[in-house]
Amino acid sequence: FAELGTHQGQSYLAFCEALLAVQPAQAYAVDTWQGDEHAGFYGAETLETLRSHHDAKYGSFSRLMQMTFTEAAEQIPDGSIDLLHIGGRHFAEDARDDLEEWLPKMSPRGVVLMHDTQVFERGFGVHEVWAELQAKYPSFEFHHGHGLGVLAVGSDIPEKLGLFFEAGTDQTRARLLRDFYHRQGRAVSDRYQVIELSRIAAER
Repeated sequence: FAELGTHQGQSYLAFCEALLAVQPAQAYAVDTWQGDEHAGFYGAETLETLRSHHDAKYGSFSRLMQMTFTEAAEQIPDGSIDLLHIGGRHFAEDARDDLEEWLPKMSPRGVVLMHDTQVFERGFGVHEVWAELQAKYPSFEFHHGHGLGVLAVGSDIPEKLGLFFEAGTDQTRARLLRDFYHRQGRAVSDRYQVIELSRIAAER
């Protein structure tokens, strides 16, 4: 697994937690941890905070690579990545270049996740790239949040994933899938807000 653009690491740590159940595995988080026009710019404390949560629990199979996506691509073997999450700078040209540069890294069963496919402001262009890719690869898009595109770029799609992409071609099944994952995400978000409110109340 590789993630391009990790920032504070919420999504990356969630992936690492899932990977604990499927060891052996290898994971790479790639970011300069300096920020950009879309994420904002920030200092070294962001990466330091992420390391404090990451290293002890996931450090045996996960690596935080503080470098550019191009520099990281030079260190990752071709054909070795099963799952790639693209979440870097969100101009159309950047999203397109990131995918093209990392496609050779994908394994025959490779799947790409593209973040923010439903954002149409502030110069975000992922939705443009996503529209192009849907015509080339099996795909499914979640619309809630800021949108998430799921793209099968490998030649050997696992059977269960094949059923998932097939469901995306039927409006009824696609709607049921989207509604299900939307509810699951909302439940997680609601639990987090309850915990935060409880913490704030306890500190008063």
